Amino acid sequence: MAKTYHKPTFIERIRANYFSTWLDTTLTLGFGALVLWVLLGLFDWAFLNAVWSEAEREQCGHGSGGACWAVIDARWRLIFFGLYPFEEQWRSAIACIAMVVTGALSCVPWFWSARRLPVLWLVGFAIFYVLMRGGLFGLTPVSEQNWGGLSLTLFIFASVTLIGMPMAIVFALLRRSHLPMIAGTMGVIIDTIRSLPLLSIMFTFAIVLPFVLPGWAVGDKLYRVIVGYALFFACYQAEIIRGGMQALPAGQEEAAQALGMGYWHRIGYIVLPQAFRNALPPTINQLVITFKETSLVVIIGFFEVLASGNAAYGTAEWNFAHIEVYCFVALIYFTFVFALSRYGAYLERRLAVAAR
Repeated sequence: MAKTYHKPTFIERIRANYFSTWLDTTLTLGFGALVLWVLLGLFDWAFLNAVWSEAEREQCGHGSGGACWAVIDARWRLIFFGLYPFEEQWRSAIACIAMVVTGALSCVPWFWSARRLPVLWLVGFAIFYVLMRGGLFGLTPVSEQNWGGLSLTLFIFASVTLIGMPMAIVFALLRRSHLPMIAGTMGVIIDTIRSLPLLSIMFTFAIVLPFVLPGWAVGDKLYRVIVGYALFFACYQAEIIRGGMQALPAGQEEAAQALGMGYWHRIGYIVLPQAFRNALPPTINQLVITFKETSLVVIIGFFEVLASGNAAYGTAEWNFAHIEVYCFVALIYFTFVFALSRYGAYLERRLAVAAR
């Protein structure tokens, strides 16, 4: 008579994994006590003994023993909006909301088409840019030099993604061209750019490029940095997409060609959809890295959210509250990155079910 399989319960798995021997039990209890002690201390510092209001600023560091979140209450506008004019900061806030809503709507399956998704992002980006730049619909013009904070971080990330993703698709297609000259040249370009640090590319486009360009082509430093960052992103993403293409069975494209489908129909309807499905995990990872590395623009003089955080405690009044400011900035990054990673995990599960 065959034995029936007994699936262990949660308690049985915990006992087998953490309390099976006296050594495992000792280590589990000791490590658990250490973690609990750290969490209780952190909770006490961050919540129980914290100072929350700017009106209670005098209590910071004088017997409270907790975090001084009063610096966030006093300087949150600087962190979120940077150098943007105070009376116009409502525009920056609405622009950030527009980009977040655009990202949320792009998660809705109805927008997952080659026509709707680009239109959605172009419309959302146009709303963001008009609100930030002004000059239309009676809005006061605000130059890019006065942009900053979270809105500048979102602008750089969205711009790099919108420019870099189409470039990555073109680079990947050129890299797998059947013409050796085209494929070899594209391979050299991609490998050269990928071998360079992102910071050196930003410096080149921000500082060096104006010396070799004609005056009419120089443009604003912010846009030159975005183009350089998009090129860097495109080279990495192109290799990710090309890996997704190479994972496809060779017979699929050959069968489509035998059926009389043209090149662009084969690429648009057969190759790219499956390539992006195969390359989804590294693509999400690349987007996460891109969002976090927007902080590098602080090195070349841009006032993004991390630089705004530095300025928030960079006064004699708040110079002791750097830990609280960095925790708040880290929470901003965590919110966006965690949401992006969870959405990527959801897409993986959805596409895995659809592929069965």
